[in-house]
Amino acid sequence: MTVTLAQEWHLSLLGAWRLRRGSTAVTVASREQRLLACLGLFGCRHRSFLAGLLWPKSSESQAAGNLRTTVWCISHTFPHLVSTGADTLELDESVHVDSKALQRQVATIQTQPQAQIPGTYVEVLGRADLLPGWYDDWVIFEQERFRQLRLGALELLARQHLAAGDPARAVDAALSAAGIEPLRESAHLLLVQAHLGAGNRAAAVRAYTMFADRLYEELGVPPSDQLSGLVSGFVRR
Repeated sequence: MTVTLAQEWHLSLLGAWRLRRGSTAVTVASREQRLLACLGLFGCRHRSFLAGLLWPKSSESQAAGNLRTTVWCISHTFPHLVSTGADTLELDESVHVDSKALQRQVATIQTQPQAQIPGTYVEVLGRADLLPGWYDDWVIFEQERFRQLRLGALELLARQHLAAGDPARAVDAALSAAGIEPLRESAHLLLVQAHLGAGNRAAAVRAYTMFADRLYEELGVPPSDQLSGLVSGFVRR
């Protein structure tokens, strides 16, 4: 069945939890938010899995009862948002989930290096924190998984831009990766390479020096020989 734009559900898990129908934001209680977030991240799941994940400190019967109540509230407040099976739950196929869209875009970057990627996508990856402010154990695990996904995609974009002779875009991608993980040497290696590729030796030395100082202050170790070798002709440490 074709769903008109005004009827489409949009679930946002990146940056902040939001649910919209068309252009209208809707208010959802915390317990219902968590179930919808689970379904947005994990897809179709058995009810027992969801009950145990969301209410780990409750007994099996209490968790199952909590889940039934939550599903009832969602179904009566937002019909057709969740599809219910005999033993499973999943979001309706009409629901657009931003985290899924991000994963599809990253897959495109990985498998189709010649694909046209919007110039704003580096910014999107840089700020796409998953459910910030949520501290459930299952959320923390997914937050780290998405952080690594974003870092890998940004570094891959930086390498692709360097290979294509576009160091300016490589700088943007490497800076975004370094912003997510300031002590990630692979991101700073790409950043220094990008500055050198653009002919900006001073910027390369500055980027190296700032990273080396922070690395020593926080971990007490120097950068790798590979990174140091990039600027060894311009700086002494």
